Amino acid sequence: MTEQTEIVQQGERLQKILAQAGVGSRREMEEWITAGRVTLNGEVATLGMRAVEGDVVCADKRVIHVKGQAEQGLPRVLLYHKQEGEIVSRDDPKSRTSVFDHLPKLRGQKWIAIGRLDFNTCGLLIFTTSGELANRLMHPRFEVEREYAVRVQGEMTPEQMRQMTKQGIELEDGLVRFEKLSDEGGEGFNHWYRLVLKEGRNRVVRRTFEALNLTVSRLMRVRFGIVNLPPSIKRGKMAELGDEEVKMILAWVGLPTEDVDKQDPPRKLRAKSDKNADRDVAPKDVSTPTVSKTTGRRGQADMSRSRAHRKIKTGAKP
Repeated sequence: MTEQTEIVQQGERLQKILAQAGVGSRREMEEWITAGRVTLNGEVATLGMRAVEGDVVCADKRVIHVKGQAEQGLPRVLLYHKQEGEIVSRDDPKSRTSVFDHLPKLRGQKWIAIGRLDFNTCGLLIFTTSGELANRLMHPRFEVEREYAVRVQGEMTPEQMRQMTKQGIELEDGLVRFEKLSDEGGEGFNHWYRLVLKEGRNRVVRRTFEALNLTVSRLMRVRFGIVNLPPSIKRGKMAELGDEEVKMILAWVGLPTEDVDKQDPPRKLRAKSDKNADRDVAPKDVSTPTVSKTTGRRGQADMSRSRAHRKIKTGAKP
């Protein structure tokens, strides 16, 4: 084995480098490599190739200069409180407001949305610069929990609630079953529920209620995995997680959390929002814990639920 081959074997696989750079998931990058859309130092790459510090990887128009671990640092993670009337897409034929319009600009990287929310759904959106982290949180095989507060026109029967959590509801794209479903009360015609599920199919919550002839009048995501939406992040605002919180998430999904020698200087976020909203951006270190330190992936628990529950039970907007 030559010295050059030994060096290459010590590097990272190209699909991992591209995923960490935010180009796409590892599986997508493997498809790109197979299709000849990736080059390593000017040569068309093949599956199994590795790159080391100083190499140049090109994927279509994206150019990635491979850096050492200390230079890469930790991925960035943002929490954003999505408002109704925003889309989670960079391209929209209707030119509607996109959540990506509000995010800080990046050089050599891109923000990846972890899980989508439809146009009329609000609540927690997580953005990261790590494609691998996004894949671990979104891929169905990892079964990461999503928790929602749902306001319904009308009230469910005990039989309907049991069906949602026991037998499941058959939709056109397969069976859906909620992990948890609790009645949170309400006033008048509107009734609130709290639910947990481990998948992110398109409009799955709304479609499940529609299958029971119940209309969802408001839907809000309040938790994704071990990350909760803090009350301090108002609609249209965002906060960037600190290094320790990022490391906690990385460890929870099974990704390395090595310390880095060089720390980036503090970053100021500028959040765009509606004219009536506060102009101040939520602080980086929010007062309410956003990441649970004690729960595992299969024993996830919500933190600071009582306040949200009180709002729901009194009919106030969560």
